[in-house]
Amino acid sequence: MHKLATLTTLTALSLGAFHSAAATELTVSTWAGPNHGVNTIVWPTWASWVEEATEGRVSVNVVHDMGPPNAQMELIADGVADVTWLFHGLMPGRFELTKLPELPTFEDFSSEAASVAYWRTHNEYFADAGEHRGVEVIGVGVHGPGSLFLNQSIDSLDDLRGKRVRIGGGVMGDISSALALTGVALPPASTYEAATQGVIDGAMLTLEGLRSFRLAEVLPYTVQMPGGFYRGSFSLVMNPDTWASLSEEDREAIESVSGEKLSRLFGYMMDVVDVRGIEFAEQRGNTFVELPAEEIERFQQMAAELPGEWMEAAGAKGIDGQAAHAYFFEQLDAAQGEEGLSADKVIDPEA
Repeated sequence: MHKLATLTTLTALSLGAFHSAAATELTVSTWAGPNHGVNTIVWPTWASWVEEATEGRVSVNVVHDMGPPNAQMELIADGVADVTWLFHGLMPGRFELTKLPELPTFEDFSSEAASVAYWRTHNEYFADAGEHRGVEVIGVGVHGPGSLFLNQSIDSLDDLRGKRVRIGGGVMGDISSALALTGVALPPASTYEAATQGVIDGAMLTLEGLRSFRLAEVLPYTVQMPGGFYRGSFSLVMNPDTWASLSEEDREAIESVSGEKLSRLFGYMMDVVDVRGIEFAEQRGNTFVELPAEEIERFQQMAAELPGEWMEAAGAKGIDGQAAHAYFFEQLDAAQGEEGLSADKVIDPEA
């Protein structure tokens, strides 16, 4: 946006407020590669929404590689950047309530619906629990069905025992232990190199990673579970001082395009990029392994105690875990029946 050194009142009125220089620029710190959907769809779309809602008074500047994924919370809390996105599993010990949407369900549902349900549950049960202390939550998100990408095929879950597999924390870590994997903690962007060098035999990631992190090129076997082995929990956050510095008018404008709307956008993006990840892998001749029904049932038994364990952990934080769990799935059912985002409402270079 052009910054004009001087403006007369008459010129400002003739140009209109939308075309005048923005009074505030929000710096977004982002991670993952430039071709990841959060960087090609979410941030550009939200930026356009913010600029339009504030009539050009607030603009958004996205900056890559300001810090690793697990340092983003600190970057925002310290004011190094204004906005970022967090993957909760990369900060063990800090987040427990955020594991709710990550639990295996053995049911298929869109990430868009899950993200909307998660936002509503966050507001109803989690917002005052303090897990996001130091930052302002402006949206949440849930990624698609978590899968296992391997360098060799398997016939049963027993074949996974001892395999060195990239994990990222959260419920993913619990699943890794249940499957007797040797978990290797790595950020997603380091997974390709680790697989190439033989440091790992596989990776737990969502299907979009087949393309965005090029894992289809080095881990040609994908093992899926109905509904996913797990899901992944994210939040989009802002520095509280930045938020407080905005005018009441601009805060209200940004709220109108954040919250549930931004959460829906994040989930929509995850649905889109998962499809593209599968297509990318299929074009390269990757194999999608279907486990026998008895192996799926075995995994269900392995995961059966996870919801109860989460409810107990929520209770330790003063949250009614059973009520929050039920509320999330009520809202998930409701969100699946609602009208979702359409391609003409977002910025997507590949649409």
